[in-house]
This record gives sequence, C-alpha cells and structure tokens, in this order.
Amino acid sequence: MQDILEKARDIRLVIFDVDGVLTDGSLFLGDDGQEYKAFNSRDGHGMVMLRNSGVEIGIITGRTSEVVRIRMESLGITHLYQGRRDKLPAYLELRRKLELNDDHIAYVGDDVVDLPVMTRVGLAIAVRDAHPFTRQHAHWTTPSPGGRGAAREVCELILEAQGKLTSALEAYVVKTPG
Repeated sequence: MQDILEKARDIRLVIFDVDGVLTDGSLFLGDDGQEYKAFNSRDGHGMVMLRNSGVEIGIITGRTSEVVRIRMESLGITHLYQGRRDKLPAYLELRRKLELNDDHIAYVGDDVVDLPVMTRVGLAIAVRDAHPFTRQHAHWTTPSPGGRGAAREVCELILEAQGKLTSALEAYVVKTPG
C-alpha cells in the first residue's frame, strides 16, 4: 500500500469514467428514450473535497447524457468529455490542456475500454467490480464497487497521501466558543 500512497502523493488530476464507476453501471431508459442514472452523493462530495484541495477532476465517458452534464455541473467539474468511446484522444487533450505528465494523473475505470488510458497514467485505479482483466492492469482496486462509494475512496486515498484528508474532514466540524 505504501507504493500506492507514494503514487497518489503526486496526483494533480483524477479522471473518472462514469458508467460502472460513478454509477453501478445500470442504464435506466424511459419509454420516451430519456436516460436515468443513479449517482452516490458521498462520491460526489468526495470529488468536491478533492477539487477544493487543488486536485483537478476530469470525466471521460463513452456515452453522451444530459444527466451526466447536469451532475458534473452541480459538482463544479468543468473537464467533461462525453461520447468518447476511444478515450485516449480525450485523455491526451486534457493532459496537454493542463500541462501535466502521466505521473501526475490518476484514472478510475471499470472495463477494458478504459485500459488505453489506465496503462499510461501514474495511478491506475479499478473499482472493485471492474472486469477482471481491467483489475489486472490497475495499481489499486477500490474496496467498494462502482457507484457505491468507490469514487469517495479514491478521493480520500489521494487526500490522505497528500496530507490533506484530516483538514478536509475537520473543516465540517463547527467549533463553538465556550
């Protein structure tokens, strides 16, 4: 685990896939074609805490969904790449835009389509219920499955490695005088 914390210490950007990582992978489609997804609120708050600590957050997803745009906007995430079945060009664009090298980037994925990016980054993370081949190529696997706390675990791992977790959590404790 020490080598994972060392890798996490240098992370300046975390990129998340959506389906299977920020959700449990289920796709709910209404009769009108409207798509629905369930996001974990604690995952979202972890992403906000990480972003507030100075680490950039990016999203690269193969599907295009208005609900994803709305959710990311509500979390203050501006680096959103949707409809990118081939995720590597989006990764390279974002890396170039933020002037980072691979060692400063973490990627969280769940399936083989994530491997072209996962095999390049400094910290490749798979969610617990990721495809077995994907987990084989990850530096770390989250204790929780996608959409069920995995993103929060990633955020807190990086905050802990960077010495920022305690202060990020304690900011929510109201100290009353006397």
